[in-house]
Amino acid sequence: MDLTLQAAPGRQVVQAYGEGGFRVSGVAWTGSLLVFPGETLAWPGTTPTTLDEAALAQVRERASHLDLLLVGTGPSLVFPPASVRAALKDMGLAMETMDTGAACRTYNVLIHEDRRVAAALVAV
Repeated sequence: MDLTLQAAPGRQVVQAYGEGGFRVSGVAWTGSLLVFPGETLAWPGTTPTTLDEAALAQVRERASHLDLLLVGTGPSLVFPPASVRAALKDMGLAMETMDTGAACRTYNVLIHEDRRVAAALVAV
């Protein structure tokens, strides 16, 4: 799916998703991703069933710069374990879980509003 939305210079924008990857700010990625306001990182081996506290280590490192983590769980909504929500709460982050397409669109709107948001996106 192709998404078109501009954000402030230096902000990451999800431009497309599908076929096992993403296009973020002009760069094609294969597999799951962590998208932060200023950078995008590969999130290898992440699926809805492997989402756990260890998978959020890179989020923990950047949590002081964020208020919200959007979790895109693939083609359909899959709620992460309660331990993931508890870990994010300990980091001071709110979490919203949705399918990956909705997470991409929501991230783009919030980053356009200059919000302190990141997206953890399972590839579809």
